[in-house]
Amino acid sequence: MPAMITVHGIPNCDTVKKARAWLAEHGVAHTFHDFRRQGVPEAALDQWLAAAGWEVVINRKGTTWRQLDEATRASVTDAAGARAVALANPSVIKRPVVQWADGRITVGFDAPAWQQRL
Repeated sequence: MPAMITVHGIPNCDTVKKARAWLAEHGVAHTFHDFRRQGVPEAALDQWLAAAGWEVVINRKGTTWRQLDEATRASVTDAAGARAVALANPSVIKRPVVQWADGRITVGFDAPAWQQRL
């Protein structure tokens, strides 16, 4: 059985919906990991931070980020700070985070880049 693609995110996020629809349209089997219901897998979060960098993984333009208090936002200056905030506030993670069959990680939805992966 080939390695599975895992899409991490929240089901009501528009970008996650687009990404999942795109995968379905292209016949790409994947599993979905819901941050809200299943939590953020800590080992996976560590991989994402290492692979993509905290600046990419943390969505500093979103509503969740803006709703955090100033001290919490100020604590995010490195991967350790980003990790703590992401575990406490999963919606601050830029979505979707995809773990591809080859083990690579992408953050966000980019149809042309995904097309090249297939």
